[in-house]
Amino acid sequence: MSAPSELGDFLRSRRAALRPEDVGITPHPTRRRVTGLRREELATLANVSITHYTRLEQGRASTASDGLLEAIARTLRLTDDETAHLKDLARPGPVPPRPGQARVAQASASTRQLLAAMAEVPALVLDRRNDVLAWNRLGHALLAGHLALAAPDTPAARPNLTWMLFLDEQYRALYTHWHEQAELAVAALHLDAGRHREDRALAELVGRLTMSCDEFAALWARHPVRTCTSGVKQLRHPLVGAMELSFENLVIPGASGQRLIAYTAEPGSPSEAALRLLGSATAPVAQDRTVLRHLSDTAVESALRSG
Repeated sequence: MSAPSELGDFLRSRRAALRPEDVGITPHPTRRRVTGLRREELATLANVSITHYTRLEQGRASTASDGLLEAIARTLRLTDDETAHLKDLARPGPVPPRPGQARVAQASASTRQLLAAMAEVPALVLDRRNDVLAWNRLGHALLAGHLALAAPDTPAARPNLTWMLFLDEQYRALYTHWHEQAELAVAALHLDAGRHREDRALAELVGRLTMSCDEFAALWARHPVRTCTSGVKQLRHPLVGAMELSFENLVIPGASGQRLIAYTAEPGSPSEAALRLLGSATAPVAQDRTVLRHLSDTAVESALRSG
């Protein structure tokens, strides 16, 4: 996952996706062998030297100005996310840390306390690679009840949501629109990989997924790029059935790249009822007994007052 090859793949994929007629070029029916834009056409439209553009696409240009990259982005009709990704790939990345310097990511004590306090809201903490650093009981029950509750506490065995999306059948089956979710996951991973080229563990994750899953490899080769901070997920939970949940990504301050994801249902909706049922169905036995004891005591008090 070297930056030069990623940059070339990205630019070629976007050239191929743009038809000549989209930018006012009338292709000659007998002379054109490609469906997308040629390098020469792109360079002309962007007012960029063909030599300079070719070197950029081949990963041989050591520097590229914002003006040049923005001209190429406008010509290719890139989104804001795609333009930012282009700039990330075209610039020299930070020097990777020496072996032994990497620290194992951990959710802080205060973050874990916050998760525990969100008892009625499924929530979890992820790093930039989508490793699960911590989750509350309802977050675990919603997304990965087939795994051990303590799984995130062991770094070597931590669940990774992207890996699970492609290679864990039970997690994969949660998503009603799996293909849409898979493309979004790959798009977000591409964006992070471009921003953090020094992250060896992230590069290794991409490599393992590419080797292990043809579906991931095909999506990765298409080079989708998109950030995702909020939205709606439609799930089919094995215990409580269909749910439509909104989610929010909340960035945890600091340089770690950690974020908290929380899921909520529309008040009064069937999804809210299903979420409450899931909380009750997966509550600890001791907690259930406490609740029952409280209800029993309340019933006795009510009976005495009425008597």
